[in-house]
Amino acid sequence: MPLDQAPIQGYDPRTGEPAGEPVPATPAKQVNRTVLAAQTAFAAWRAFDRAAALEAIAAALDEHADELVALADRETALGVPRLTGEVARTTGQLRLFAGVLRDGLYQGTLIEHADGPRPDLRRVNRPLGPVAVFAASNFPFAFSVAGGDTASALAAGCPVIVKAHEAHPRTSLRTAELVKAALAEVGAPEGVFDLVFGFEAGVRLVQHPGITGVGFTGSTRGGLALAKLCAERPDPIPFYGELGSVNPVFVLPGALAERGAEIATGYAGSLTMGSGQFCTNPGIMFVPEDAGLLDAIADAVSGTVGAPMLAERIHSGLVAGLEELAAIPGVRLVAEGKPGEGPWAPTPAVYAVSAEDFRANAERLREEHFGPVGLIVTYVPGTGTEPSHLLRQGSVGEGHLTSTIHLDADNAADVAAARELLPELERIAGRIVFNGWPTGVAVTHAQHHGGPFPATTAPAHTSVGAAAIRRWFVPVVYQDAPAELLPAVLRDESAFQSG
Repeated sequence: MPLDQAPIQGYDPRTGEPAGEPVPATPAKQVNRTVLAAQTAFAAWRAFDRAAALEAIAAALDEHADELVALADRETALGVPRLTGEVARTTGQLRLFAGVLRDGLYQGTLIEHADGPRPDLRRVNRPLGPVAVFAASNFPFAFSVAGGDTASALAAGCPVIVKAHEAHPRTSLRTAELVKAALAEVGAPEGVFDLVFGFEAGVRLVQHPGITGVGFTGSTRGGLALAKLCAERPDPIPFYGELGSVNPVFVLPGALAERGAEIATGYAGSLTMGSGQFCTNPGIMFVPEDAGLLDAIADAVSGTVGAPMLAERIHSGLVAGLEELAAIPGVRLVAEGKPGEGPWAPTPAVYAVSAEDFRANAERLREEHFGPVGLIVTYVPGTGTEPSHLLRQGSVGEGHLTSTIHLDADNAADVAAARELLPELERIAGRIVFNGWPTGVAVTHAQHHGGPFPATTAPAHTSVGAAAIRRWFVPVVYQDAPAELLPAVLRDESAFQSG
C-alpha cells in the first residue's frame, strides 16, 4: 500500500502505543466528491441562518464534551483539565461568530451616492466559496476540526473541508460526526462541512479548482509547502498560514530590580506550559546581566517536570534541535527540569548566551524550538548590547506573533527604554504584551493573532478573534445598480452611508 494511502493511526504519547483503531485515508475520488458537494452547498449556505447553525454545533460539542476530552487525552496526553478548557474555548469561538453574524458589521457595507460625475457606489463583502482548513497538532479542538478557522469560515458563508491532523484522528473523526449531525439537525445544506484524512488528500484538496482559500496552523516547512501549492495553481488562491514564532521577551532593569523572582517564576511556567507546545511560547528572553536572576530562573526551571509531547517526530525534532543549539559558540546550559515519563517526554531546559555571542550567531539562535526550551540573552545596559540595538540591527528577526516587555511603570528609565523599543516591536510582532506572558490568547473582538512573516503568511489578518472572519471575504462594489437588483444590505435603508 502506498504510504500516502496508509490508514491514519493515533498514538498514546504517554506510552508510544497505538490509541484506538486507525482511520482510513481519504481516496482521491472521495476528495473530489467532497469538494463538489461543498460547491453545490455554497449558494444555500450563504442564505442560511448561519448563526443558529454555529450555535447548534457549539451545543452539540458541549453536550459531548466528556467523550471528546477522553478521546483527545488518549491521543494527545494534554490532560483532562486543559482539554476541558479547550472544548469550552472552541464552543465559545463558535458562539462568538454567531454574535458577529447577528451584529451585521462583518458585511462591511458602505454606500456613496452619486455626486456630480462620481457614480453611485455600494460596497459589500462576499464569501470566497469552499475553503480548506488544515487542523493543528497542539490544539485538538480550538485549532482543529471545529476550531477558529472552521468557525470563522462557516460564519463567512464558506463551506469548509478540514484536513484532519494525524496526531488525533479519532478525536477528529468524532468531532466531525458531531458537527455534521448538528448541521443536519438545523437543516443546513448537505456538503457544507466535511473531513478528509491523509497527506495526499490534503494536497489534492489544495489543488482542487473548487477550493478558493486555505487556512493552516502548523510548521513552517509544512506551511510553506502548502503556500507554494496555492501559488502554483492555474488559479492561485489565498493561503492564511500561521507558521512559527519565538516571541521575544524583554526584561528592563527596573522590572528586574522590582520583581526579579516573580519574573523568573512566570517565565518558567509560561515556557513549560503544555510541554512548550504553543505557538506563543516565550522562546527567547533578553535580560540585564544579573547572576541573581539567572539563579532564580534556574531554581524555577529545576522544579519543572517534562510532559509527553504530541508525537514522536515532534519529540525527536526537539532533541535534534537542542543538540545543534548547545553546539553554538557561547551557549551554556542554565538549568534543566526533571525528565517526564514516557518515550516522548522531554526534559525542560533553559540556555543562556551573551548579547555579543547572540548577535554573532543570531540567525541560528533565533530558530524556534517547539517544546519546553528557552534561550536567555544577557545584555549590559549602556554598552550597546541593549535590546533596542539588537532590534535595530535585525538580530531579533523580522516576524513574531508576540513580543513582551517587562518594565517598572514608575521607573523613568524603564519607560524611556520601552518607548524606544515600541517602534521596532510594532514592526516585527502582531501583539505586544506588557508585564505578562504571551501564552494564552483571548478570543475577543480586539484580538490579533498574527504577525509578519515567518510568523504568518498574511500579517494583516488574525486567526483568533472576531476579525478572523475577514480572511474569507472579498469585496464587491455595485456601481449605479437599480435598487431592485441590489442586495438587501446595500439598499439605502439598510447600509452605512459615507459622508
